[in-house]
Amino acid sequence: MSTHQQIDELVKGNPVVLFMKGTAQFPQCGFSGRAVQILKACGVNQITTVNVLEDPAIRQGIKDYSSWPTIPQLYINGEFVGGSDIMMEMYQAGELQQLLAPKA
Repeated sequence: MSTHQQIDELVKGNPVVLFMKGTAQFPQCGFSGRAVQILKACGVNQITTVNVLEDPAIRQGIKDYSSWPTIPQLYINGEFVGGSDIMMEMYQAGELQQLLAPKA
C-alpha cells in the first residue's frame, strides 16, 4: 500500500484525524499541543492521532496529500480543515464546534 493510500484510508475511515508531532497524551510541539486542546475544548473524545515523527514517509506524505506545508493537520469527516492557526480561528468563530457537532 502506498503512503498516499495509507493516509487516504486513515482520513476517510475516521471522523476526526489529527496528523501531529507526538501523541494526544504527549504532544511534541506547541502547535500540535494546541490543536489537541482545541479539539478537547470542542468536546471531541474520539480523536485519531497520527504521530508523523514515527514515520518520515507519512510526515512528507501528508504534506503532499493536502498540499499544506505544515504539521499539525486536521481532517474532519474526510475533509482537510487546516493547521492549528486555522483551527483556533474557527474555534473562536464557533465554526469548528459546528463541524464537530454530532449530526442529528
